[in-house]
Order: sequence, then structure tokens, then C-alpha cells
Amino acid sequence: MNESLLSVADAQSIIFSRLISFPTRRVGLDQSLGLILAEKVLAERDQPPFDRVTMDGIAIAQGDFDGGTRSFQIQGIQPAGSPALSLGPAGGCIEAMTGAVLPAGCDTVIAVERIQVDDGVATLEPGYEPVQGQFVHPRGSDYRQDDVLLEPGTRIGVPEIAILAATGKSQVSVAASPRIAIISTGDEVVEVDQPILPHQIRQSNSHAILAALTAAGHEHCQCLHLADDQDTLRQKLGKALEENQVLILSGGVSKGKFDFVPGILEELGVAKHVHRVAQRPGKPMWFGTRGKDRMVFALPGNPVSTLVCLHRYVLPAISLAMGATPRPPRQVRLAEAITFGSKLTCFLPVTLTSDSDGQLLGVPRQTNTSGDFASLAGTDGFVELAAENSEFPAGHVADFYPWAG
Repeated sequence: MNESLLSVADAQSIIFSRLISFPTRRVGLDQSLGLILAEKVLAERDQPPFDRVTMDGIAIAQGDFDGGTRSFQIQGIQPAGSPALSLGPAGGCIEAMTGAVLPAGCDTVIAVERIQVDDGVATLEPGYEPVQGQFVHPRGSDYRQDDVLLEPGTRIGVPEIAILAATGKSQVSVAASPRIAIISTGDEVVEVDQPILPHQIRQSNSHAILAALTAAGHEHCQCLHLADDQDTLRQKLGKALEENQVLILSGGVSKGKFDFVPGILEELGVAKHVHRVAQRPGKPMWFGTRGKDRMVFALPGNPVSTLVCLHRYVLPAISLAMGATPRPPRQVRLAEAITFGSKLTCFLPVTLTSDSDGQLLGVPRQTNTSGDFASLAGTDGFVELAAENSEFPAGHVADFYPWAG
């Protein structure tokens, strides 16, 4: 292997070790879905906060049944949302509704299906024997007051919204989304709504990057296109660095005469940490930082390379910089055998399916070149195949990186 190329693992390690930190902000509970929690959330009180009835029926003292009582005088009704009643004289019961506080003096609930009520007396069906504590959800059996329910770095989903609401969090501290500039370069690139000449190509990378960032919940993104002119690049990149915390460039990072981006970034004080990774597609990828508050990712211009590098490195790096708890990639099995001759890590697009046993499979979708982005249509993401091997049989287990989620 060419010694100038970093391995994928080393590139990831370098990037993840040089992340910057973003500030936090307070948002309303209903605006927090999909964001990254930036505070520890403790239980407001025991859950359940009282011995809770879990079945409509009657609440009794088990000792009365053990003493031979089979017909119980109804002494009252305990609805949900009302303070606890107290059981009176021996041999009595209290009608109790699902979700209600267990009346004081009671320790067992008998389901309404097991009783017959006549003239204020509830009689058990013949032969029925209740078990002490049945249909009672004991106080604090889920968790205790001040138990840690959510840790910082948790991405807030629907269950987390319920937990935050249950702990009285009308406002929550979350990671602030960074300001991100998406910058495409190249004289050959024109926008989607502009006339196009035979020697030109339409802008696709910036739209795809913006879509991926938006899907990941990033709100503060701007798109720029810069021509292959050193003075323009120097001026516009310098301005973008001042106004944004993250720059994501596509194009201009290889070894051509007009690939000015790496040199100009270094002129602007961006320290290079990664350039050229032993992977296909995406070998020319570049990463650097300026000080402690700027990250720059310069991705290859070919669309497949751009998307692969974005999802393999950039989106995870931004998420980690925002404090998200790292999660290992999912794994899938190859649905077909693959041969990959180059001594490079292969990022192979796949469509997900499953076999008759429910095993998740990745069906390979080969692209003609790293510019063949049309072949990605209908794929769910890509798998990573190690550089050390060239033959990957059907059933081979590989890390999977989705285009979304």
C-alpha cells in the first residue's frame, strides 16, 4: 500500500480526536425532537409515585381473604386522579379504577371479571384465589426519585420526549447546531436552474450535502459555489471561515493543476490533519482545523465520493462534536459475493433486504465510477469492506452506513 495513504481507521481516529466543541441552548420540549441532549435528566419523583392500581376491580386487604372472607362490602369508589381513600372495617373493599391510587389499608386488587356485585356487596367467583399484591404497580418500582433517566449525549427521540415530559422538563438544554458552509468548487459546475453547455455539469453535490445535513437536524447551513480562481477562493474561503464553524467543500482537493483548495486552506491558517485515505471511492479526502473553533472537510468532487465521505466521516464527526454519544455502526451480511481487487477499503452501496430467517442483508449495487451517482438511486447506504481482503463471500458481515438515520 502507498505509504502516503492513511488507513480508514487512522483517518477516523485523527478526525475524531481533533473535534471542536459547540455551545448549548435551551429549547422548548416540543422543539427538542431529534436534538442532542446536553444535560443530565433526573427523576422528579418515584415512578410510579404511588402504589398504582393496574386493573379495574376491587381493592381488598389480603388478610381478609386469608381469614375466609369471600363477599366484601363495598365501602367506596377510588377513581384515578383522586386522593387515596382508606379501607374501613374488616371484610370491606373499595372499587378501584385502573391508574388510581391503591386505597390505604389495601394490598391486593381483584379484577372486575372475577366478582359479582349485588346490593353493594362484591362476591368472588367460586374457587378464585387472589395473590397478595396482584394488579398493583408498587411505588418506585420503575425508578426512584433522583435516579438518572437520561445522560448528556442522548439523541432525543419519541421515548425521550415522554421521559422529559414526565420529569417536568418544559425546557431542555440541547447542543446548538453549528453554522455550516457548504462550498462547491469548479468552473464546470452550473446550478440546476441555469442553461447548460456541453462541457458543463449541473450542481448536485451541494444539494445532496444540504439534504443530508437537514435530515440530520442541522438548521444553519448556507451554500456557496466558487470558481477555480486562487484569489476568489482565498477571499471567499477566508470569509466563510470567519462566519461558520464548519466548512464542507466538494472538489479541488486532488492533485490537478487547478486543485487549489488544500494549499489555500493552509494559507488561511487551517492545519491539515488528513489528506488522502486508502479508500475507494473518496481517496483524496482532506480534513483540517483552525484553532479550537473551526473544522474543515474538503471532499472529492465526484458525487459518489462526496456522499460516501460525508456519511462515513463528516456527519458522525459533527454529531460527536455536538456531544452525541457514539454508537457503533449497524452490521449486515452481504447478499452476494464481491471481489474487490484494489488494496483499498471499499465502500460499496447496498440495498437492504432480509432473508427468510430475518437476517438483514445488503444487496450490492456497483457503480461504474465514483461519478455514477444515478446508480445510488434506491440504495439504503453502503458497507465498508476491509482493505486486507479482496474476496468477500455471500454472508460476509460488514459495517453498514445509512444515507439517512
